[in-house]
Amino acid sequence: MTIRAVDELVKEFKKMPGVGLKTAQRLSFYVLRISHQEADKLAKAIMEVKEKVTYCSVCSNITETDPCEICTNPKRDSQTICVVEEPKDILAIEKTGEYRGMYHVLMGAISPLDGVGPESLKIDSLLKRVKSSAVKEVILATNPNAEGEATATYLSRLLKPLGVKVYRIARGLPVGSELEYADEVTITKALEGKMEM
Repeated sequence: MTIRAVDELVKEFKKMPGVGLKTAQRLSFYVLRISHQEADKLAKAIMEVKEKVTYCSVCSNITETDPCEICTNPKRDSQTICVVEEPKDILAIEKTGEYRGMYHVLMGAISPLDGVGPESLKIDSLLKRVKSSAVKEVILATNPNAEGEATATYLSRLLKPLGVKVYRIARGLPVGSELEYADEVTITKALEGKMEM
């Protein structure tokens, strides 16, 4: 038995990253169970995000005001830029409360297999920012996977001739993990990033 409206909703949920068939079905049945008022709130929240949220013209973070609150905050260190792949990465870093510099969102990572080359990313605007301001250091905080590493290496080659210090975030074992369960690459990266105590 198929119900076209439910099938359409499942199909739309499946388009979301990380949502497979089972999750899409669970979400669809959740929507069926909630009241009309709750469904209306959900629909309005989705439309409000689409209408009000945009990308910062300076750093490409998500924002309701352009430039974003981080770019216009005079208390932030404008001499340091942390480069991330996606706006959600900024949220993760900001949660720590430790970083006080600026950001630059690439909107992805170099991935030739997926047809994503350097020209598809916000690399030109990063280089313009570095060249036209008093930036002294750039922290490359791309993901520790093949695409993130390739992107960091590519950016490092472009940035170093501009006279800025280029750093890569440390990689290794997460807090609370056990060595016996870590893979070889993670242990290798942890050893490479060893610190004096």
